[in-house]
Amino acid sequence: MEEDFYASIKLKTGEEIFARVTPCEEKNKFILLITNPIVITEIEQKQGKCGYKIEPWMKTTTEDMFVISMDDVITISENKNMLMISMHHSYIQKINLNKSNFITRDMGYISNINDAKKMLENIYKNL
Repeated sequence: MEEDFYASIKLKTGEEIFARVTPCEEKNKFILLITNPIVITEIEQKQGKCGYKIEPWMKTTTEDMFVISMDDVITISENKNMLMISMHHSYIQKINLNKSNFITRDMGYISNINDAKKMLENIYKNL
């Protein structure tokens, strides 16, 4: 297996994605394993300055690794641009932070400290 690298990938669908890529050969077929693929859009701001908007390539899944057949790729280019790589790292840190530190009501009852204290005191008194 080859070493992984960062790359810009142009797909036959017209999509351009940026991801960490691991090339593989499976059953005499060449595939790409891509990790945390993103779409980067350049946005023109006021006074002629440019910024970037980063979005996940697949918006309706929480998966972070995908398989792409080389049959679906027009071109792939290794990308060593540190700005692009740092934007990718920032995106990954943001999604990992959201996954690990996000508390929802589905996880259980959420209360404020005073209510929780009263509830625990009542449970303790009734033992």
